[in-house]
Order: sequence, then C-alpha cells, then structure tokens
Amino acid sequence: MDRRKLIDTAQGKLEPDLVLKNGRIIQVLTGEILEGDIAVKDGWIAGVGRYDGPHAADLDGRYVSPGFINAHCHVESSMALPEVYCAEELRYGVTTLITDPHEIANVAGAAGIAFMLDRSEGLPMRYYVQAPSCVPCTALEHAGSVLTAESLAPFLAHPRVTGLGEMMDFHGVADGAPGVLEKLDLFSGKVLDGHLPAAQPLLQPYAAAGIRTDHESVAFEEARAKLRAGLSVLIRQGSGSKNLDAIAAGIVREGLDTSGLAFCTDDKHLLDIHREGTIRCCIERAIALGLPPVTAYRLATLNAARIYRLWDLGAIAPGFRADLVVLDSLEQARVHSVYQNGKNVSGLPAHPHRQPIPPEILHSVHIRPLAKEAFRLPGQETYPVINMVPNQIITRKTLVSAAEAERLLREKELLKIAVVERHHATGCMGVGLLARYGLRDGAIATTVAHDSHNLIVVGGSDRDMHIAVQELQRVQGGFTLVRGGQVLATLPLPVAGLMSDKPCAEITAKLQALTGLAREMGVDPSMDPFIALSFLALPVLPEIRITDLGVVEVA
Repeated sequence: MDRRKLIDTAQGKLEPDLVLKNGRIIQVLTGEILEGDIAVKDGWIAGVGRYDGPHAADLDGRYVSPGFINAHCHVESSMALPEVYCAEELRYGVTTLITDPHEIANVAGAAGIAFMLDRSEGLPMRYYVQAPSCVPCTALEHAGSVLTAESLAPFLAHPRVTGLGEMMDFHGVADGAPGVLEKLDLFSGKVLDGHLPAAQPLLQPYAAAGIRTDHESVAFEEARAKLRAGLSVLIRQGSGSKNLDAIAAGIVREGLDTSGLAFCTDDKHLLDIHREGTIRCCIERAIALGLPPVTAYRLATLNAARIYRLWDLGAIAPGFRADLVVLDSLEQARVHSVYQNGKNVSGLPAHPHRQPIPPEILHSVHIRPLAKEAFRLPGQETYPVINMVPNQIITRKTLVSAAEAERLLREKELLKIAVVERHHATGCMGVGLLARYGLRDGAIATTVAHDSHNLIVVGGSDRDMHIAVQELQRVQGGFTLVRGGQVLATLPLPVAGLMSDKPCAEITAKLQALTGLAREMGVDPSMDPFIALSFLALPVLPEIRITDLGVVEVA
C-alpha cells in the first residue's frame, strides 16, 4: 500500500485508476445502503463519495457489495484444480476463500499442501490456506500420509497460510494429547479452526483450547451453544450438508446477534458451483428466510474477514482492498460484474497453468488384488447398519440379525458397503451394511472418501463391486458406475485420486451424466450420489461410519 498515493487520491489531488460511479453501496460497516462513487488506486479503495476520473464505469444504480468470502472450503472436493475452481467462484462473486487442503494431504502429505499452494499462486483470487491439523483424522483408518507438528512447521511462515485447519480430533483436544497440543501451540496467534459435531459435553474444553471456529452445526440450538462458547459459526451450505435453513431460521426467530456468523460451503461439487455459485446462494437463501439483506451480505463479507483476521477485506471504505461485486439484484444476489484488486475479472477463463503436475501427486491408487470372497460379511449374529440421512452427512445406527440382513440384501433394502485401502496396497478392507442410499442394482465406487480417501464402494452385487474397484485402479482414481458386469461410466480423477486435470466444461458434463445414471440406478434424489457416499468413511461424524479397518461407532 502506498499511503501517500491513497491519501492524495482521496483528497482529489491524484486521479483514481478507476471510479465506479452511481452505485448503491452495501455498507456492511453500518448496515446502510448508500448512493455514491468508489475511487480506486493501485488496487485499494481510496475514497467513497463523489469522485471523477478518466477511467470510470457507470453502475447505473446497481448495488455494490464487498467481494464475497467463502469462509471454509476444500478445493479438492470440487474435483477441479485450483485454477479451474477459482474461475467458477469468481463468476459468482467470491474474491477470497479460506481452504483446508487436508483432502490432498491425506493422500500426498506435505507435498500435497505445497502443490495446492504452488498451483494457486498468481490466481485472481485471494487464496488462503489453513494448514491441515488431522492427517489422518483418527487412528481408525489408514491414510497416505501422517502429518505431525514438525511436518506443518515449514508452512507457518507462508504469507497465505492463515492458521491451523479444522481440528477433528476433539477427544485428543479434551484429553490434552501431546501431538494435538503441539499443533495448537505451533499455530498459537493464528486462527485455529474447529470441527465439533453436535453441541456435546466436550464443547467447553474444546473452546478452552483456543479453537475459534466451527462449521459442523446442523441445528440452531447447536450453533447457539457454540457461539456462547466463543466459537464463530460458519454456516455450511454445500452439496452434501445443507444447514443454512435450520440455523438462519433460528437466528431470525430469536433475533440473535450475527457478528460471530459467516457463510461457507465446506464441500461442494464443481457441477453445483457451475450451476449456482456458492456464497451468493447463501445470501439469497438467508434473505428469503427473513434475514435483513445487509446483514446477509455482512455474513458473506465483513464477518468472514474479521473471523480470519483479514483486516483489509470485507468492506467498502477507504484503505480496504478493492474487491467488489456489482449486483443486478439485492435479494437474489445476481452478479453483474466482479472486481478483484480494482480490476474487472468478470468472465475470466481458468488461469493458464503450464507447470506439470508432480509425479508424487499422480499415480496414487495402489490396491492389493482382491480375493473372490472379499465382500463377504464377517460371520456374526447381528450387524450394525449405516442409515443415511437426507441432506445431511450425519448417519443413524440400527441393528439387524444375520438372517434379516440376508433377506434385506436380497430385497435390496440393504446394500453392502466396503472401504479398500488404496495408498500402500496393504489389503486392509472393511465391509458393512448400508441403508437409505437407494441404489437398486449395480455398484458405485469412488476414491473420494473423506478424509483418508481410501476407495469406497457400495453395491447390490459382489461382482459389480469387484469390477468397480478394478476400474478405479485402472484410471488411478475417480467415480465409476457398474451394472450387470459392465462399466457404465467413469469420471477419472488422476490428481491424487481427487481431482481432474480437465477444464470445467468437460468435468461438469461428465459429472452431470454420472449423476443422471446414478439416479436411474435408484440413488435417493435428495442426496448428491457421490458426496453423500464419500462422507460415509469419515470416522469423526456421528453415529456410525466405515473405514478400511471396519465399521466404526463414532461415540
């Protein structure tokens, strides 16, 4: 920042580089909508009021918001490389994101984090990273890597690393586990992200450890309890978990203070982002639920910036970055144009990236050949069943007898589900039972299986499940659908088994086709067939999961 230039521009002694004239400014600092001009110099806002200059854009009364901020996301979960992902976010007004690359870290360790930082360098997006805290998230599974505090230390000084990513090991926090405390201490003074499902008895010790955010609230009461404990609540609205309605409705009903709230997606597929964006959807829905419009925009901008200590972002005022979104509509958050650093970035294609992908990020699927009887259930009198919940990533547990399980499998009321270790070809594999996914026949498999990203496969036929595993080994990761002994369609994700190296149009077209096939095969239309499946392997979410070591009762 050249302070002298900004001061002189604000006083009219220097010409602005750009003037956005005749806008209706969403002033999130005071809760007002003001009419005026915005003067920009060297990528900073020099003044708001009445300004002129040779380079002016007449907004003709359109609304202007600070650039939207996605307060917590996993770029890898979009299945696109950073340059493709950011181009889609920009289209819908997001100029800043805070991402936790723990997905790729679980596959490739520190090299994966470095890859995402390098790949995002120079993009027209403020791309901040929270260093992954839990790789793997528990000892109940095998990951591709193990990250200690020593592994994370080199990232501490990186200018785009804002803190420590979501601390999923809440038991480790409460127990004062040395490895957990070492990571929290290492990032002391930076933002410590949380991940605490439900407002449980561990909330107080968890907050006492200095953790300051959480994105796992699925109900208003849970969000309020976390706010009372000093956590900022990041309201999640992604492809798999949609929590905004429940939380926003409670905020409106109770008149709750909103200063500790922001919007995030956590995990959202590229197809959904391409269709509708991310944070603009949160704004629109929150307004529809009764939140005052300027308050909704504050959650999407200023609140997120303050939570992550990005003090020069999130508002339209002198001395703030000129990251701006021009809108045709306030209530629908319809984006007209986007400015990042004072430059119009609307409609920019994916930033070209000519660097090759390092070999350690590719060729990550290594599976020991499966025995013919690999998907046989373990012999026991009763079996726990993983019951899926529509529009949520939590699950419910029920029990069935062995005879009942056999009958329900024949009738396709239950499906087999398995997780196969895919990083080191150990042969570790867990097999269990799944309900309420909806698949009637065939098999669906993916190497996107949070958080250790082993291979997860579900099906009504052992033969089709075998073929699905073999197909993903062949293409080195992705999604595949199999029916009647034949591969119907596959989306290869060769970058760590998580991301495609193809452009947006190719990824979204393929994903749309696969989603349609999954619906034809019976997958419940209330859930994303792939994101819903991927979370069944995450052993820190209630109530019941499955990993390569077996079925896990999370409590």
